[in-house]
Amino acid sequence: MDDIDRFLKEDIGEKGDITSDSLFTNEQAWAEIIAKEDCIIAGLTELKTVFEKTGAAVTLKAIDGAAVVKGTIVASIKGSALSILKGERLALNIISRMSGIATETKKLVDKCRIINPNVKIAATRKTTPGFRRFEKKAVMIGGGEPHRFGLFDAVMIKDNHLKIVGSIEDAITNVKEKVQDTIIEVEVENMHDAETAAKLNVDVIMLDNFNSKKGEVVAKKIRQINPHIIIEISGGITEDNIEKYASFADRISLGYLTHSIKNKDFSLEIK
Repeated sequence: MDDIDRFLKEDIGEKGDITSDSLFTNEQAWAEIIAKEDCIIAGLTELKTVFEKTGAAVTLKAIDGAAVVKGTIVASIKGSALSILKGERLALNIISRMSGIATETKKLVDKCRIINPNVKIAATRKTTPGFRRFEKKAVMIGGGEPHRFGLFDAVMIKDNHLKIVGSIEDAITNVKEKVQDTIIEVEVENMHDAETAAKLNVDVIMLDNFNSKKGEVVAKKIRQINPHIIIEISGGITEDNIEKYASFADRISLGYLTHSIKNKDFSLEIK
């Protein structure tokens, strides 16, 4: 059972769509999915999978990553009324959520790349449980990068690790002794820890909750010590202040891309 199967099971349960099952047998229908607002569309592949699993045929009228305007027909669906109605809400939920994330990501990418063509806009692990891979995919469709997927695919030494270990030196040394061929990132909150991490040749240093002026000073110092370290900015970054960080950051990560985005509006209309 894959993710889409689980999502359908959540909606259909053991009894199925009791409303539609009471009203219809083999009636055939066709429907269109329409964008109700301008957006960068994402989730069309998942939408198609939903309806194929319920027994309907889908023709996509757009591609993921395309800019669509209000009123655009993005897909047409043909099949039994039961197959269309069974997948309607799940398909709309997915495309609405993913398109909201992709649209916001694209907006931030475009804004920052005017200042620094090389800066990356990244997601975090602040995602909806069970829906992470779709949310991170939406970030990538919007031109961003997913960052690490989970606790297993990159080392990130954070403040709570340091409180237990006792020092940034010990934390980095211990990790390097036990983990090879894996990105090592360290979250720092002051100049001293940033310098220490740079001298110990970690791969990424995250400046956490720095204002832009202090962040720029610390970033310059890190690059003087080791110009190959990736400098990431995170914490307190918004659409309104992100441009202040774009000039000196290699990567800017924002939790709100996946935890506070407003869905885009789509509707399914039976024809």
